[in-house]
Amino acid sequence: MDRRDFLKSGAVGLAASTFGLPRRALGAPLPGGTLNPTRIRKYVTPLAMLPAMPVTLTGGIDYYQIAVRQFQQQILPSGMPGTTVWSYGSVNHSESFQYPARTIEARVNRPVRVKWINGLVDGSGGFLPHLLPVDPTLHWANPPGPRDMHSEFQTTPGPYRGPVPMVTHLHGAHSTQESDGFPEAWYLPAAGNIPDGFYRVGSKYDEFKQEFESKWGNPWTPGSAVFQYANDQRPTTLWYHDHSLGMTRANVYAGPAGFYLIRDSEELRVNLPGPGPARGDAQGTRYYEIPIVIQDRSFNADGSLFYPDSRVFFDKFRGPYIPDSDMPPIWNPEVFGNTMVVNGGTWPVLDVEPRLYRFRFLNACNSRFLILKVVANPLAARPVPAALPILQIGADGGFLPRPATLPQLLMGPAERADVVVDFAGLTPGTEVYLINEAPDEPFGGGLVGDDFPAADPGTTGQVMKFRVVPLTTPDRSANPANLRSLPGFSPLPSPVRLRTLSLNEEDSDVLAGVGPRAAKLGILDGGGMPQGLEWMADVTENPRFAETETWELYNFTADAHPIHVHMVQFEIVNRQGLITDAEGMSEPPARLVGDPIPPEAGERGTKDTVIAYPGQVTRIKAKFDIRGLFVWHCHILEHEDNEMMRPYRVG
Repeated sequence: MDRRDFLKSGAVGLAASTFGLPRRALGAPLPGGTLNPTRIRKYVTPLAMLPAMPVTLTGGIDYYQIAVRQFQQQILPSGMPGTTVWSYGSVNHSESFQYPARTIEARVNRPVRVKWINGLVDGSGGFLPHLLPVDPTLHWANPPGPRDMHSEFQTTPGPYRGPVPMVTHLHGAHSTQESDGFPEAWYLPAAGNIPDGFYRVGSKYDEFKQEFESKWGNPWTPGSAVFQYANDQRPTTLWYHDHSLGMTRANVYAGPAGFYLIRDSEELRVNLPGPGPARGDAQGTRYYEIPIVIQDRSFNADGSLFYPDSRVFFDKFRGPYIPDSDMPPIWNPEVFGNTMVVNGGTWPVLDVEPRLYRFRFLNACNSRFLILKVVANPLAARPVPAALPILQIGADGGFLPRPATLPQLLMGPAERADVVVDFAGLTPGTEVYLINEAPDEPFGGGLVGDDFPAADPGTTGQVMKFRVVPLTTPDRSANPANLRSLPGFSPLPSPVRLRTLSLNEEDSDVLAGVGPRAAKLGILDGGGMPQGLEWMADVTENPRFAETETWELYNFTADAHPIHVHMVQFEIVNRQGLITDAEGMSEPPARLVGDPIPPEAGERGTKDTVIAYPGQVTRIKAKFDIRGLFVWHCHILEHEDNEMMRPYRVG
């Protein structure tokens, strides 16, 4: 049976009580900040385009100097307060700083080199503290020391207020280790007031600095790192964001993220809708290929970003916290904003002509899954019938083997979808809406209305509006729905090794009825029992160079997890039902049931992020063809930051 039948059969609920973790039913979005989202006017702000990032120097390679800075932007509608955010921009082009960041345009096999600069300093050169609360009790970068470790506390600490670590990861890139954005390769800004005794760089920074400089000769200077991307992969949609150990959730929520698009002549042959934003565009250029970043955020009445400063936000647990228990005082297992932000604006509107449009969607939410539909009535009872189909032509790793026509689009955090929507049948004046039917709570799979309540139709259930305007020029692009295949996909070699890995959630060791306190990745031991491992445990995944492996991801938790493996683009092999026994009273404690379920149509290319559902084992196949140290992790950023990330080493 297919996954829809599998989910309807109820098998996905078999993991709901694993390790005593009940399915969390949080209902409507939890209150966030002092700005009521229903007071934010919808569909009054035009969708912002994301221009191409200006290049600093071009020749045999494209060289960029890109910094993260703090500035104010109008995210809420005009007439409401501005919002202080962080984001990337070219240091040579002050106008290029915007949230989300501008798009880096790259070509297949043409290298890009970027000097990534931590520019979080004020006008006098002093460091800027974080905009949001950072929990110093986690295993994190920890500039005060011990570096990249836990700290010991005599009393429950407040948020960290020191200089902010940064290190940029190009998500989905076929990168060498020194350019991958390893979480322990962070660096502080080159500020003049770093406190004595603070570590200015992470524990891996100097090693990777030496490796890069020995290869390329481009020196790393204080407050920065230089990375090189070979772009030796298929044309696709990547994105870049911060990846600092134990604080990625707060850094990314503050703003630093942007698209990185790799192109080549294959796209020209398909004759897809275009153009998209490019360097040197004339003002007023009409775009028919549009990158779209979807995020959920909450705001305060003064326009500032809201992010919870206490565990109370998640489950009303008021302590005792560390050091009087093992519960972090600030970290939340998941965070759901009550406002949808698209390309840096709340609930925008896009004028579309009656023709084909290509959208590159990115789910850049911290924790929220998305189920996207194009509908006629955004306030209709869920599920809402689709008004227009979504034609998916690409996923994380590039074009699919063949186009997939879908009534809706499921996207976990960090997943990308390259899609075409045909507005040709709509008359000018028609309005249709992009809505979200995924829940305002942790997602576990299933069907809206049957297995989970849809997002609030008045707030997080709406994303943006499309308003049809008259056609300006004939549409000469080809409809890829007529293609039997798309260019460029070739299957990976047969695997030579199988690894059995586990996804785990842990309750407090000292407090009854409270949890979870952490999420972990791990292995299955010889008896089939999961062993959750912390970040600092010895490497257990060590593929040989250039070999292909199958990884089986056994989900022992109550939630779906978007699992990201750095450096590789993998294939999803299949999924299979899983019955687990947390107490180990049966043989074996994890038992497979039913037939394997093939990947869905939109998952049949190559990917770097896969949704691992509860009550299932998810199998992926990858070729590990760059030697070095990398990571794999859950891309629910709150999970990643609290132990649900592991290093792996190739070679």
